[in-house]
Amino acid sequence: MSDQATDQALGFTIPLRNVRGRVARLGPSLDEVLSAHAYPPVIERLLGEALVLAALLGSTLKNDAGQLTLQAQTEAGAIGLLVADYMASPDGGALRGYVQFDADKLAEQGSEPTLFALFGKGYLAITIDQAAAAGAEANRYQGIVPLEGESLAKAAEQYFLQSEQIPSFVQIDVRNEEGKGCSAGGILVQHLPEGEVGRERLHVRHDHPEWEHVQIIASTLKASELTDRALELEDIIWRLFHEEEEVRVQGRSMLSRGCRCDVNHIRDVIGRFPSDERAEMADEAGNINVDCAFCSRIFPIAAASLNN
Repeated sequence: MSDQATDQALGFTIPLRNVRGRVARLGPSLDEVLSAHAYPPVIERLLGEALVLAALLGSTLKNDAGQLTLQAQTEAGAIGLLVADYMASPDGGALRGYVQFDADKLAEQGSEPTLFALFGKGYLAITIDQAAAAGAEANRYQGIVPLEGESLAKAAEQYFLQSEQIPSFVQIDVRNEEGKGCSAGGILVQHLPEGEVGRERLHVRHDHPEWEHVQIIASTLKASELTDRALELEDIIWRLFHEEEEVRVQGRSMLSRGCRCDVNHIRDVIGRFPSDERAEMADEAGNINVDCAFCSRIFPIAAASLNN
């Protein structure tokens, strides 16, 4: 399976319709995230969907050091916590994620459980941290909505409608083929009060349908197109909107797996605790074991080495 059109996000605008959108697809980076865990297929699909959603939203960050965190949580469902994280950089975006779940409760839900079956009465929180520029304060925003709908994509539509009053269409699909890895792709289309100007013109024609029509056209996108690792993202935009008067593609963001656990950073954090508390953290061998849920790695830090 070709990977030429994976691990990237591409933005576009339809200026005369006041529409902006983004298409994203994950391949090897998703495989790398999943390889750190022994998740059942249901959880793999859910985490793949969450990571694509994080890529669609995070790749719109204008600050090269911004961060977006998507979190779905409940206290009574089969899944206790789902986290997907996007960290922007000048080279693109780094993704990481993990899921905490109750294996017994999950087994009761069958092979294709609904979002409500997985979470029960939960909530979706999206947190955006725009790193501060020199001489400015950091900009942090969080929106929280009930976790409703048949999928995370539909829950995200409600998030935009309730938190930002922006009509949105979100579709995400995940495919895992034995021996070929996991592919996940998604599209986000939004209707804005004012048009946006993109950079590269993709196509020109003369008509002007309304938002409802744009939404209907976007919904014709097939799961096989979103998850096809050989299909360029530009081709997806062209197939959907080639009859529009003007469509402009924007900046491309390259995506990668990027857990930020670092031994030096961990040592620095633990070193700030009082010595008596560090002693309580240590095991019989004198190590403080720090577990990274994102990459399923344990970092043993010798407590004695922190006393210097």
